[in-house]
Amino acid sequence: MSPYPHLFAPLDLGHVVLPNRVLMGSMHTNLEETKDWNRVAAFYAARARGGVALMVTGGMAPNREGGVFPGAAGLFTTADISNHRVVTDRVHAEGGRIAMQILHAGRYAYGPDCVAPSAIKSPISPFPPRELDDAGIEKQIADIATAAVRAREAGYDGVEVMGSEGYFLNEFLVTRTNRRTDRWGGSPENRMRLPVEVVRRVRAAVGPDFILIYRISLLDLVPEGQTWDEVVALAKAVETAGASILNTGIGWHEARVPTIATSVPRRAFAWVTKKLMGEVTVPVITSNRINTPEVAEAVLAEGCADMVSMARPFLADPEFVRKAAEDRAPEIAPCIACNQACLDHTFAGRISSCLVNPRACFETELVLEPAVAPKRIAVVGAGPAGLSAALALDARGHAVTLFDRAPVLGGQLNLAARVPGKEEFRGLLDWFGTMVAESGIDLRLSTEATADAVAGYDEVVVATGVRPRDPQIPGQDAPHVLSYVDVLTGAPVGERAVIVGAGGIGFDVAEFLTQAGESPTLHLDDWLAEWGVTDPGTARGGLAEPKPEAPARVVTLLQRKPEKPGRRLGRTTGWIHRAALQAKGVEMIGGVTYEGVEPGGLRVSSGPGREGTRLIPADTIVLCAGQESERSLAGTLAARGCVVHVIGGADIAAELDAKRAIDQGTRLAATL
Repeated sequence: MSPYPHLFAPLDLGHVVLPNRVLMGSMHTNLEETKDWNRVAAFYAARARGGVALMVTGGMAPNREGGVFPGAAGLFTTADISNHRVVTDRVHAEGGRIAMQILHAGRYAYGPDCVAPSAIKSPISPFPPRELDDAGIEKQIADIATAAVRAREAGYDGVEVMGSEGYFLNEFLVTRTNRRTDRWGGSPENRMRLPVEVVRRVRAAVGPDFILIYRISLLDLVPEGQTWDEVVALAKAVETAGASILNTGIGWHEARVPTIATSVPRRAFAWVTKKLMGEVTVPVITSNRINTPEVAEAVLAEGCADMVSMARPFLADPEFVRKAAEDRAPEIAPCIACNQACLDHTFAGRISSCLVNPRACFETELVLEPAVAPKRIAVVGAGPAGLSAALALDARGHAVTLFDRAPVLGGQLNLAARVPGKEEFRGLLDWFGTMVAESGIDLRLSTEATADAVAGYDEVVVATGVRPRDPQIPGQDAPHVLSYVDVLTGAPVGERAVIVGAGGIGFDVAEFLTQAGESPTLHLDDWLAEWGVTDPGTARGGLAEPKPEAPARVVTLLQRKPEKPGRRLGRTTGWIHRAALQAKGVEMIGGVTYEGVEPGGLRVSSGPGREGTRLIPADTIVLCAGQESERSLAGTLAARGCVVHVIGGADIAAELDAKRAIDQGTRLAATL
């Protein structure tokens, strides 16, 4: 019997039966824009092979003005249809099914030709949109229907019409972005006319035996968002118009509430989808922060949805469904919702991948083939770089010995897991432990890998990580001065804390020190209150007044750089960290010089001329002033003529960059 009976129950859509209740949600990876269709096909084929019931592609533009950026992929020509056929043929050869998402970006389109219901510029794009007239709206409807027809010609099993996240169709639904007074605006019935007409026209164009998913915004999370009655009315109208499935969308891109970052609780919005259950007869899909089969099974068992959508978990592990079906859940590489290699890459115009699995979207480039001549290889350091290298080397058939002086795996991932909102790192640590235990790696913890101990190996991979950089502040030897390692491993901290350094570690320590009690990430009600999310039945768009908990202590965050603290944090998550600390009253100051530690705090001056000093009161001063590479072993081994490779923090001490470390370890292993 399956350990996940609800997850693996078939879903009958009438003309087709899906084998399980798992949808791989849409992700824009920028793969299609490479125009390397074999590479695109390899990505989707790997997920089809892994057993997912249905996949949805990244958003395909129905026309040039609707593309998320100039040159965005779509189905505009006969050649486009042939290219997409390469993908669908490969997916079908693996026994899978795939739908194409039709995404019209509306005012979110990052280009001067963007269009919208009203000429209201988006806060996340520099281009004001052109307001469409009646003929212009008709063109958009026709183009979306044509895109659906082309998708069918290209071999897709269905389409998903993107109607959420603040894109084109969603923009018509709310008065925030729709100020029209014609038949496309004004009353709720007029505002929902466009998405309903789009679904009706798409269904008429593709026929009855074709999956038509409508991505509906259940919780806009912006001022002037939809009421719940409007959402339900739209859901019913879209069903009547011909939708096969309703897929949940949560939050606009401009919303100031996080929805998919690692600090968002698991299944944080399944309760919203549950409100829709029973209002329509077509299957309803829930989404956002569902990343384990246990969570997915619980959501379905509790009647929150008929199906679950997981997107980024399939970047982390394309075999997610198969491993769950075979009761091998501990082997599923976990999505930690960090956004670092997926969304951060997407919005920077780079190919998406995954911190946990750097082969995601690089299936044809980063190949782990059996070694022609297996070697004895020592890997020194069981942090993310060393672990990724050791596992990949072992998978290729090398004899690997993994050393670490610590008694546990993970290196500084163990510190990250202690930070409120980063609890997902615990799952990553557990997964590394599982995979090492099931491998052929000779693991030697609590063992110092001296030069003599590893000199006899064919090659040595040095992944010894970093050590805290010494900021050389006068008086820093005082007893009330601690390193970030001290703090994150339990050293007592006073009522007033000053943090030296406002990089990623400084922000992590600030969140650690301001949190009173358990992290809201572990308690959904607390998290919803902190960010001001409420029942959409009582407030438009589900927005309420945020009520963050009082901070555990007074914290000041300092940096030398004369710029806004946190400016260099993650592209899609930095704002979350800044907002969270601002809500806790953390004072953030840039452009300071550290003049010296005094018994009552830290004295600083401002500006390049070090004008005027002031004492920032502190009971505890925490040093988060960067890191330096720990690579002394590499130098000793190289001097002896050993073949040495240096990776991770030992190579480049840039913050605690697990993404680069894991990628570097895997890529090195592919070459040895």
